[in-house]
Amino acid sequence: MSKPLISVRGLTKIFGDFTAVDGINFDVAKGESFGLLGPNGAGKSTTMRILAATSTRTSGTVEILDKDPEKFGPLVRAHLGIVPQEDNLDGELTVTENLYIYGRYFGLSKKFIKGKIEELLEFAQLEEKRDVKVQALSGGMKRRLTIARGLVSEPDILLLDEPTTGLDPQARHILWDRLFRLKEQGVTLVLTTHFMDEAEQLCDRLVVMDKGAIMAEGSPQGLIKEYSSKEVLEVRFGSDRNKEVAPQLAQMCDRMEILPDRILMYTEDGEKLLEQIAAAKMHPLTSLVRRSSLEDVFLRLTGRTLIE
Repeated sequence: MSKPLISVRGLTKIFGDFTAVDGINFDVAKGESFGLLGPNGAGKSTTMRILAATSTRTSGTVEILDKDPEKFGPLVRAHLGIVPQEDNLDGELTVTENLYIYGRYFGLSKKFIKGKIEELLEFAQLEEKRDVKVQALSGGMKRRLTIARGLVSEPDILLLDEPTTGLDPQARHILWDRLFRLKEQGVTLVLTTHFMDEAEQLCDRLVVMDKGAIMAEGSPQGLIKEYSSKEVLEVRFGSDRNKEVAPQLAQMCDRMEILPDRILMYTEDGEKLLEQIAAAKMHPLTSLVRRSSLEDVFLRLTGRTLIE
């Protein structure tokens, strides 16, 4: 097995009396799309800043391309494309100017950058916006430009911190398509997200984080198979009745979670379970059968939802 591009062991980051990252371990292989999934405050962004060589660690070891980012920051950063959580583009400059100036920061030749800009404008679907000032772009366009900018130096690894936060559904799907194309080209992606569907779409493998620790690791489908059932039946009997009917419902399924507004029933066959509920003369106000997701994995591991 080839050596991983990123290797993290016992990584810990402490701010005063608060432990943001608590002794985590993971590897990222070349060409892999690796995710850090968890709610806000789980330690994902802190971990990313340490990987990006913009923050120091309290203890543990980190190796990126066989080098410690704390000791060889500039050398490591030269191989990274970084897409921060907040877009930090220059709003007064045009799309092309933002890409050009960023490329010059890396010491790339004018000839190389000009050719690269054409390639990246096409990738980001911004050819028609090349001479438009960034402040006039939509949120989705700015996000695509930030990713394109991170690719100017042809990095070995692209780090993306919450890449689609704040985007509408259409803009998110366009961005997923762009990132999936990078995956197909063999670019190594490391991303943080609190969107379960994003993790399922983009990640070959991921770690589920909560309160600075890793709760589980695996492929999205592998984690769902290990920690949840094939299907979930969501039923609502009304906020007053949910707890009242819960004991009877619990006898009908493999596992059950009672949320403030609904009951989740875990089963291999949601429609069959719904028929069983109807046969018991129980009539939910609403019902929905869906496949299990990483949200259910997180709920099983922590007892909380990702968006709490």
